[in-house]
Amino acid sequence: MSPTFFGIAQLNPVIGDLVGNCDRILAAVQKLADQGVQLVLTPELSLCGYPPRDLLMNHQFVQDMQKAITELASKLPTDVTVLVGTVSVNPDANQSGGKPLFNSAALLQDGKVQQIFHKRLLPTYDVFDEDRYFAVGNGSNVFTLNQKGGTSLNVGVTICEDIWNDEKFWGKRNYADDPVAELAANHELDLLLNLSASPYAVGKQKLRESMLRHSAIMHNLPLLYANQVGANDDLIFDGRSMAFDRHGNIIACGNSFEEDLLIINLDEVSLDSSGYESDDAEIFAALVLGVRDYVQKCRFRKVVIGLSGGIDSALVAAIAAEAIGKENVLGVLMPSPYSSEHSITDAIALAHNLGISTQTIPIQPMMEAFDASLAELFAGQPSDVTEENLQSRIRGSLLMAISNKFGHLLLSTGNKSEVSVGYCTLYGDMNGGLAAIADVPKTRVFSICEWLNRTSSHLVIKQGNTEVIPENIITKPPSAELKPDQLDQDSLPPYDILDDILHKLINQHLSAAEIIAAGHDPAIVDRVVRLVKIAEFKRRQAAPGLKITDRAFGSGWRMPIASKVTP
Repeated sequence: MSPTFFGIAQLNPVIGDLVGNCDRILAAVQKLADQGVQLVLTPELSLCGYPPRDLLMNHQFVQDMQKAITELASKLPTDVTVLVGTVSVNPDANQSGGKPLFNSAALLQDGKVQQIFHKRLLPTYDVFDEDRYFAVGNGSNVFTLNQKGGTSLNVGVTICEDIWNDEKFWGKRNYADDPVAELAANHELDLLLNLSASPYAVGKQKLRESMLRHSAIMHNLPLLYANQVGANDDLIFDGRSMAFDRHGNIIACGNSFEEDLLIINLDEVSLDSSGYESDDAEIFAALVLGVRDYVQKCRFRKVVIGLSGGIDSALVAAIAAEAIGKENVLGVLMPSPYSSEHSITDAIALAHNLGISTQTIPIQPMMEAFDASLAELFAGQPSDVTEENLQSRIRGSLLMAISNKFGHLLLSTGNKSEVSVGYCTLYGDMNGGLAAIADVPKTRVFSICEWLNRTSSHLVIKQGNTEVIPENIITKPPSAELKPDQLDQDSLPPYDILDDILHKLINQHLSAAEIIAAGHDPAIVDRVVRLVKIAEFKRRQAAPGLKITDRAFGSGWRMPIASKVTP
């Protein structure tokens, strides 16, 4: 008997683009059907894209989804069974007072929607807020797949979080329900499926592999996992869909950070999952995808970046050039009387290495104009951070003017270390439509830039150069250059110390006392904790920042501005 081939369509949907997403699904299924695939799995909410957020409160949008899934079913090849992530209406919502919708998977076969399966575990942590929209699913998510040879398979269906609650793997349960265990115990399954939209975080793929492998072995079932790829606002989805045999061996793995189609024969031998040479390489690839998709999905063509000659703007420029092409990146130099000579020469050298165009606009005339306008009001007051911030705000205004005039997207260049402690200026260097490295600590910025310079020439931006980032940008002490001889470490602890404290505070949720017990100076810890707290009002007004860690400022960070928190 010939083997049954299964397919995974690892897709990059545009949120809300029902027509375009249906076309993507249809094209992918047709390609897989031409290769003899009988069953195709798509990601979670592949019809509308994940996360649709409050679009789900639009009744017309929900109705349009119902029509779209029916029309899609009628267009698909009749000899292929397809599972599509969608939204379905909860018919009991009015009587029960429950949520009006389900997060669902629609089984499309023979031109019709044959069955609907509902997600049972609804995450409400980090960036997830599914209980806001969806009712908890119930019922047995099982269907029978009739194979060409006359035999049939009992197939269990889970949606993303449904597979993430194995008490034996985690040592605990986050939910009372374990959908996979229930399916395996109550049905003689031959195959387990998971439709997913699992956001990227550095190091997460190893955890995913371990968890899915455990599930396959634990239940003695082959497992197909389809993950969304692409970036939507602050979230990046890395794809890397996988197929496991019943022994937990990976027999297929999708590409990282790009669309892919997988054809799977469950009798295939295992393979090693693909990985990156380093975390730096993986993070860079994620940020490139994040910038590319934000630019394209928001219908921009070009970006503008303020080039200071510093390492943060250098990395953002490299990411942008790799993401959308050097011809679509404009770097703007805005020297002041306090700018060092090397800040200009380093920025020009960077632009030369990347092949991007530049524009130079000295800001001294505008500084003098502000000083003159405020002279009477500020009479008798010493010069302080006010005048320093005015320089940043002048630069921010110039960049926004260029953005407005030419329709370019302004990329802000602040890193996570600076954003954490408020070492940034509202309506100045925080201006922008996307904060490309807002979740990248300063020490990681240095590490990625060093990796860029020593990596192979497979990068578009490498262009045969021995370096991407001029060496002086990497080796010189960081400085905002807003006053004579200024250095970042005049105001902040050394970045290796600061980043370790911030990681413990933000990512590991440790208290000041616990961080001090880990070996950090009490005065420094207390100061950093205070700075993080009082900078919340700035972060609330910041541009969306691409998420690459498990704890980022943005949709998953919900701290109050007006509060009292002691170290």
